[in-house]
Order: sequence, then C-alpha cells, then structure tokens
Amino acid sequence: MTPTPIIIDCDPGHDDAIALLLALGSPEVDLVGVTTVGGNSTLAKTTANALRILEFAGRSDIPVAAGSDAPLVRRQDTATHVHGETGLDGPELAPAVGSAIDLHAVDYLAQEIRARNGKLTLVPTGPLTNVALLLALHPDARPERIVLMGGSVGEGNRTPAAEFNIWADPEAARRVFDSGIDVTMIGLDVTHQALITAEHGARMRATGRTGTLVAELLDFYGRWHEHMYPDLVGSPMHDPVAVAHVIAPSLVDVRPARIEIDCSWEQGRGRTNVDWRGRHDTPPREGHVVGLGIDADAFAELLIERIASLG
Repeated sequence: MTPTPIIIDCDPGHDDAIALLLALGSPEVDLVGVTTVGGNSTLAKTTANALRILEFAGRSDIPVAAGSDAPLVRRQDTATHVHGETGLDGPELAPAVGSAIDLHAVDYLAQEIRARNGKLTLVPTGPLTNVALLLALHPDARPERIVLMGGSVGEGNRTPAAEFNIWADPEAARRVFDSGIDVTMIGLDVTHQALITAEHGARMRATGRTGTLVAELLDFYGRWHEHMYPDLVGSPMHDPVAVAHVIAPSLVDVRPARIEIDCSWEQGRGRTNVDWRGRHDTPPREGHVVGLGIDADAFAELLIERIASLG
C-alpha cells in the first residue's frame, strides 16, 4: 500500500511532539514536512521544538517551515501553563542544530500541495492560522483532505465552551470549515477517551530511547491533567489521535456533521457548534465529519507499538 503523504501543521507542545513521533513510526503515512504556528508556545519555540523532535528521531531530512506567529485578528495567548516555558518541559532534549527552511509555512504548504496535484492530507494540530492563510493567499492550492485536532461537541478546555486550538484563532477556523474541503474534526470528545496511563508510559519507557522520551513527556504533561481533570485516569492524547485516524481510520467513530465556528468576543468565542443529528432540518455540510468515539485500547496499543518501532 502506498503511504498517504501528510504534512503536520503544529505547535509543539507535548502531544504535538508525540504525534510527530507516531507519524514517523507509521508506514501508512509519509511525513513530507512539518509546518509550525504560534500556539502552545511562541512561534520561535514551537519551531525549535519541531526541529528538536525530528533531530532526536534522526529525521532532520524532513523540512520544517515556520509560519504565523499570531492569530489573524486577536492577540496571541499561549499555553505555557500546560506545556511549560519551553513548550516541551520535562525531558532533557538537546537544542536544535538545524533551522527552518527559507520559506514561509504558507508558501511551503502551497508548494507541496501543487507538487502533488492536491493529493496530500493536511493534519493541523494547532491553531488554524497557517491553513486559513493558505486558503486566502493560494486559493488554487487545496489539500485533498484536512484532519485536524480541535474543537468539541461538548465542553471546552480553554473555556467552558471552547477547545484551545479553535479558541486561539476562531476566524482562521471559520475560514477552514467554510472552505468546502473535506474536514474531519477530532475534538475533545474523542481525545478525552484516548487516555495514556502511567502503565502505558512504563511500557513505552521499556522499549528504548524514544519510548523513554515519550514517557518523560507524559510525566510532565500528565501533572496538569491530574490537576485539571482528576476524574480522568491518564493523559488525553489530543494530537496523536488526529494522526492515528489517518493511519487507521477504523479507530475513530466519525459521523457527517454541520460544524460552525463562533467568532464572537464573549463567552462563546471559539465554540464549535456541531450538529451531527440533523436537528431543525439542517443537513450536514458537505465534507464536514466529526469524531465522537474511539477504540481507546486499540489506540494505546498502536501508539506503544509505533513508538517502540523507533527504538
């Protein structure tokens, strides 16, 4: 089977880093490149973190392109309270040796999509600023599919209504969801079922160098989740689930839906209004798909297996 070419547009971030490693360990996908955006940390830090992860994995051949350092309209608000000052606090990762390529992420995305006649899956795991700018500045460069981590049907994690990635740049998210491209939303409803426990972490730690890195990332990342979500046993694997859905689509229960983004400035900012039941005679929007559930045990086993394969 020919691997699916993907680009991960990310803001590493502990779970973004694990998503990158999952992609590197999975023969079903070909990680063509990585683009970065300001989100969990500043653009300088998210770019450095993407480079550090690729270099750690011995894949410095994969280009990293730095993108947008601020949302389209609003001021930037990072998540250092979750990911620490560096964005990857916890393990002792060497500083990046290489640097981002001399091309803005938006232009790099357009270049790679055109080179493949659109046959590329884009996996955004941070704010959608780069993707929105791609659609505005390069309207002919449309990826075949977007599988994003963001949003929720139920409660948020940045506000009671909104998940962080969508809340960080709701105007960008609206442009993406209104684009007519096939968009699959992997939101908190799914990722809060995809829990990686201390026992899973111990199993990965025993597999070698990469498993130890992931376990150390989880040690730090898990402390915030223990405080914020004492009812959850383990850390939600937000971004890796989006990658896992591309690798093994049957893992996630997805349904056609109608998804609209709240761009107000009040309590509803960043809410993803999701209707997958067809209420009030409102049909799903063509191309909109939302994740509702996941085979959590199968996902955990996939993650452990693929991390182990990296040694």
